[in-house]
Amino acid sequence: MAEAAAARTSVASAPRAAGSAHRGFWVTCSAAAPRIARAYFAAQAIAGALWWVGVFTLPWLRRATLGELDPVAVALWDVPLFVIASGIAAAGRRWAVRIAVPWTLLVTAGLAGYATATGLAGWGTLLMAAASCGSLVAWSLAVFGRIPAETVLRGPLASRTARVGSRARQLATTLLQMLGFWVLFLGVLPLGIRLLEVRCGLHVGFPAWLQGLGWVVLLLASALGVTAAAAMSLHGDGTPLPSATAVRLVIAGPYRWVRNPMALSGIAQAAGVGLLSSSWLVLGYAVCGGVYWNEPVRPSEEAELEQRFGEEFTAYRDRVRCWAPCFG
Repeated sequence: MAEAAAARTSVASAPRAAGSAHRGFWVTCSAAAPRIARAYFAAQAIAGALWWVGVFTLPWLRRATLGELDPVAVALWDVPLFVIASGIAAAGRRWAVRIAVPWTLLVTAGLAGYATATGLAGWGTLLMAAASCGSLVAWSLAVFGRIPAETVLRGPLASRTARVGSRARQLATTLLQMLGFWVLFLGVLPLGIRLLEVRCGLHVGFPAWLQGLGWVVLLLASALGVTAAAAMSLHGDGTPLPSATAVRLVIAGPYRWVRNPMALSGIAQAAGVGLLSSSWLVLGYAVCGGVYWNEPVRPSEEAELEQRFGEEFTAYRDRVRCWAPCFG
């Protein structure tokens, strides 16, 4: 405790240089949000139109994105409901958004099923999945002026302080939570992604040295995660999960050098799994996880920490960076 108190004193007296509050452009209301949404739908309409021109003029593109589906039959539905509706949405008509977004999701689901069953149209599925994500973000910006991140921070993800208990119990709970997360997010989901990648003809093998690097990254990141989780339990009397978060601000262990070692560990672990499994889609999964945590989740988490710990947290935040460790 004396070490923690000394660390807090050094944090409080440090200059405000390294960090700052991350408000999250996408999760706070912005006057620019509707313009960004319209710009996205305009780009989607143009890209969709160019894609259909390519489908009817380039056999390899038609095969890669539609497989053996009849392009004329698909175009009769997709051109008005995706291309034209996106163009109208770009003009600011919300009723067109309510057409383009559900249709994009429906086509993505249909192509995913077709690609899984036949092994064809994998690239089309991937492109439509990206369009679905972009359309959902643009829809949120158009309707709400932001991304309502609070909708995913409820239930088991809602922030609650941990119940008072022994440090041994908190540590055991933390390790069980970590094991569950590892099984799901580093095992089940990456395995499913890689199987779909191979099945849909999207797999590209990595050289052996990259796979070896993946093992190194995974092991180092796992060690960081275990160390950070232990520090959270032993010094904060809580767990890394928001549903049983630490009672005290933790700045011991890896938290002395980087504010979010658990998030950094998880993203690096997923990247390591992607490298050792030769899956570029799993690498993309790791990147998406990092973006998701940094944008919708991080602003809410830091606002909650600032509310609970006040100047103690703001001084810590201003001294220690979020992603890049500082050892000075």
